[in-house]
Amino acid sequence: MPDISVKESKERVRTAIKNSGFEFQSRRIVVNLAPANTKKEGPFFDLPIAIGILLDFEEIHKHNLEDTVFVGELSLDGKVNKINGILPICIEAKNLGMKRIIVPKENSKEASVVNGINVIGVENLKQVVKYLNNEIELKPEITNIDELFENNQKHILDFSEVKGQENIKRALEIAAARTDITYF
Repeated sequence: MPDISVKESKERVRTAIKNSGFEFQSRRIVVNLAPANTKKEGPFFDLPIAIGILLDFEEIHKHNLEDTVFVGELSLDGKVNKINGILPICIEAKNLGMKRIIVPKENSKEASVVNGINVIGVENLKQVVKYLNNEIELKPEITNIDELFENNQKHILDFSEVKGQENIKRALEIAAARTDITYF
């Protein structure tokens, strides 16, 4: 049950592989997006589909892939584009016991707030292949969560900076004052 962006990935993946300098062999390729009853949405299947194809074409050595998740949209030139929803994807990958996730470079900072999984940010398909073949080394993205929250504490805003909206401010004050309800 793929949506339009998943159906369009066929051409994006083929073109990205060719434009990344890999030979796209002329043969029928079937990609199984199981389970069939789960709706597939978004373009983040592009990178894992391309990796599967390149594994089949023996462009990628088959070692070094256990416990690895690939997520990312491919542009026609092979660039790995930012996707939405990277944080829940990383959390679920960690919960499933994955050790490493390869994500678009633009998503790597956000994804790295999940402890217990190595987040590797990549810029393009060629870089992913070189990394998987141990031709280049990419360091995992590391984010110090304590430092991140400490920096955010310096910029806390309050209602004195909100002009107007008296009814909304009052509703939020009442909601915050209720101690029997958890909002987070």
